[in-house]
Amino acid sequence: MSVLIIEAFYGGSHKQLVDLLQEELEDCVLYTLPAKKWHWRARTSALYFSQNIPLSERYRILFASSVLNLTELAALRPDLGKLKKVLYFHENQLVYPVKKCQERDFQYGYNQILSCLVADVVVFNSVFNMESFLTSIGKFMKLIPDHRPKDLESIIRLKCQVIYFPIRFPDVSREHDKDPESFFKVLLHLKDLGLSFHVSVLGETFTDIPAIFPESKKALGSSVLHWGYLPSKDDYFQVLCMADVVISTAKHEFFGVAMLEAVYCGCYPLCPKDLVYPEIFPAEYLYSTPDQLSKRLQNFCKRPDIVRKHLYKGKVTPYSWAALHGNFRSLLTTEPKEDL
Repeated sequence: MSVLIIEAFYGGSHKQLVDLLQEELEDCVLYTLPAKKWHWRARTSALYFSQNIPLSERYRILFASSVLNLTELAALRPDLGKLKKVLYFHENQLVYPVKKCQERDFQYGYNQILSCLVADVVVFNSVFNMESFLTSIGKFMKLIPDHRPKDLESIIRLKCQVIYFPIRFPDVSREHDKDPESFFKVLLHLKDLGLSFHVSVLGETFTDIPAIFPESKKALGSSVLHWGYLPSKDDYFQVLCMADVVISTAKHEFFGVAMLEAVYCGCYPLCPKDLVYPEIFPAEYLYSTPDQLSKRLQNFCKRPDIVRKHLYKGKVTPYSWAALHGNFRSLLTTEPKEDL
């Protein structure tokens, strides 16, 4: 039995997951498109894959992320449409923030709803992701001017489950949606107060870089230890192990792989009291306002021993591949439907 894995946006956590599945599970075949221009991947990748995935009688299960329009692929390739279809949501478009709402943006969320209706199993990486998607369907469909479909939430919910994103933690001793403006504003305030700290800003760079990044790098000056993308995972984890605190100012987050990786490496997390974070992190590590974040960091700058001696009070092992591999094996080895 072969598992056909399709990833229309092969980068970041999407790449991390399918690479892990292909490496750890037997008999997986992977087809991908580069992680560029996700709007176009969401619109057109199904047609591309329909022409570029060879016919095979060995496939029994199809696993894809929700970037792919599964409905179009199943229609264009009836042979793939007959497989057990598993749809994995890293993020959902129903609550994804947009800078400017346009009618065309309706299509992205609508495609995900249709894909859920076609899928046999729909998997989310967190309860927050699942519930924010399902409970938004009714309001979202009201954007249709008339002849609206009914009962979609209840139909789709029956197929849904949560399997947390599996992280392969290292062997160590210890975009607008992420709101960089708030992050750098807090750091520059600490610098204005004359407090001593160092910062590493790590992450992949795509085509459009917000002006706040180069401006803040210049303003922070000698406080910057590392800046930009580290292609080596070992180097990335080494930087995390050197840090004391990891900060999220995200306005949009459905799981947060990087935050958990940093905590595993010994960092004290500070996250918004919103989105997925209360599901994963104890209340001690959550803040409600930028002012609260600033005060916590001011205290840590004056008393770094507080975080350096701190033992994390939550758990990271439930999000490890070691804990979750059984769920994925079960998901991707279940026999397909009888009529196949």
